[in-house]
This record gives sequence, C-alpha cells and structure tokens, in this order.
Amino acid sequence: MKELESLGNEQFRKTYRRHGVKGELFGVSSAHFGTLKKKIKTDHDLALQLWKSGNYDARVLATMIADPAVAATVIDDLVKDVDSYPISDAVATYAAQAAIDRKKIEKWMRSKDEWTSSFGWSLFARVARMESPFSPEELAEYLVEIERDIHRARNRVKHNMNSAVISIGVRSEALQKRALAAAARIGKVEVDHGDTDCKTPDAAEYIKKTAARLKMKTAKAK
Repeated sequence: MKELESLGNEQFRKTYRRHGVKGELFGVSSAHFGTLKKKIKTDHDLALQLWKSGNYDARVLATMIADPAVAATVIDDLVKDVDSYPISDAVATYAAQAAIDRKKIEKWMRSKDEWTSSFGWSLFARVARMESPFSPEELAEYLVEIERDIHRARNRVKHNMNSAVISIGVRSEALQKRALAAAARIGKVEVDHGDTDCKTPDAAEYIKKTAARLKMKTAKAK
C-alpha cells in the first residue's frame, strides 16, 4: 500500500474521479500497474488483502495478480463491490481468464443493478470472442436480444452491450455478417461518459477494422 501510494499522482486521481471512481485512491498509472504485475506475478493471498482495503488502486492491482484458477471462489464477492466502470472492467478482465459458469455470466447480465449488469455484459463481451462458453448459435441469439434491448438499457450497460456486438462480429465471418446487420439496425448508441473524452464506438466500423486487422495478421503469419 505504501508503494502504491508513492506511485500515485494528482493528475491521475482527477482522471479516475472523472471516470466515476469512488472512495480512496492514489492515482497510479497503467504503466506502474504493469511494472508491479511483472514484479509480483501471481499472489492470490496478497490480491485478497489488497481488495479488502477498499482502495481503488489496490483493487485494480488485486485483479491483476489474483489467481484465475480459483476465480470461481471469489468472483461473487468482487462483483458485489463493483461501483464504477473502471473497476468493473478490471474485474471482468480477470474473470475472463477463468472458467466462469455461463449461467453466472447470464445472471449478472440480467441483474437489476446497473453495475452488476454492466459487469456481466463486459465479461460477456470478452468471452464472446473465445471458443466457449457460448456457441455461435447462442451468440447469434444474443444479437437479437441486444438489438431489442440496447436503447432502453441503463447507461453503462448500453456501452457494454455495444462492445458485445463488436466481439460477436469478430468471432467468425458468419457472425460478422449478422453483427454488421444488427449494428446497422441499432444505429448510434447514446452513452453518457460524463466529463471525459471517452466515446462509445460505432460497432459496424469497429468490426470492419478489427476483422481487417485480424485478416492481415493471419496472412502475415502464414
């Protein structure tokens, strides 16, 4: 905690506050987080202690050094503490490395609590690019659900639903066509990002760019 405090600065504290971070924080940069992660590697006991501190920076580091192999035993407690989109995304990044039951993911997605639902969709968007736990057919069905519900969803949930459309669209060429069609019908997704320069990307444009980049990467590998 002393090391984290020494690495913080006022500019990052202001930035994190504008992005909705609540409670105690030091303002540690992503570069410093990366250095600490390389130094500590995996230390699940330390991660749990850091999380319990309630400090934002400590919690972000906790998600970076926690052991994904035992994520199922702690993830519910972590999700209960999610109160902003930066920490939601940090926990989702950690959870995406683990074998989280799909039913749990779907339960979070359908939560009435905005941050829990936002976390669920953030995690879904990450695992949608993977071979499991959702099949291509199931992802196609989710496109229908997103198209139906996205404009009436809560603020940060809308953003992560949009991210899910993008992820589904880069999963395969067949899903790409469906996702592009859905994105065209959905149109612009309005999300309030507060006093920040953040924007919710145009799903169709992002899918096309990502698909082209992946295609080029595959060609170079061959």
